[in-house]
Amino acid sequence: MKINSKDAIVKAAISLFNTKGFDGTSIRDIAGKANVNVATISYYFQNKEGLLEFCFTDYYEKYINNLEEGMMELEAGAYSCMKKVIDNLVHFHCENIHLSRFILRELSLDTQMVREMMSIYSAKERYYLTKIIEKGIARQEFMKINISYFIIQLKSLLSMPFLNSQYVSEVLHIFPHEKYFADKYAVELFKWLESILTPAKTLSVQKEIS
Repeated sequence: MKINSKDAIVKAAISLFNTKGFDGTSIRDIAGKANVNVATISYYFQNKEGLLEFCFTDYYEKYINNLEEGMMELEAGAYSCMKKVIDNLVHFHCENIHLSRFILRELSLDTQMVREMMSIYSAKERYYLTKIIEKGIARQEFMKINISYFIIQLKSLLSMPFLNSQYVSEVLHIFPHEKYFADKYAVELFKWLESILTPAKTLSVQKEIS
């Protein structure tokens, strides 16, 4: 399947942003790698900042779509919903590993664009995750936890292999771009999830036994 000019530009930009950094990459670098002229980049994105904004928006729209798909499981149960969300997001990062690595790295910077994206998309993510936890606690599927700290832990676990993909592959000899990794890592996260969100009724039974 032939890749169109816009997709080629985005693919080239993500590759170069990952290897040379955003500031170290020029429009001419991107045009050369995408095999297009500079005017084509200007036509689609105006400038490098416009291209960066497109990458952020593309990442977050896909990320939130995967999260919202998992949210459809909420009425069936908070625990199964959280598992679906985690599974979706792990596979999303795996399938978009270069984009994820770049965006996750950029999110560590205090820039105007990062603040804008967080005010829109990260706030929506927090709302959904909080809703799952609160529903689980209300239904006694989950024990009471500090939701903010849970989100910190969850996001750290979701991002680490993809943000540090070179370390994971070179040092641990695990390859986060492979579907096998996503499937296996999701299972490991489910185990962590169970240990953190032990249902209150199960916890009370354990106390009675001890």
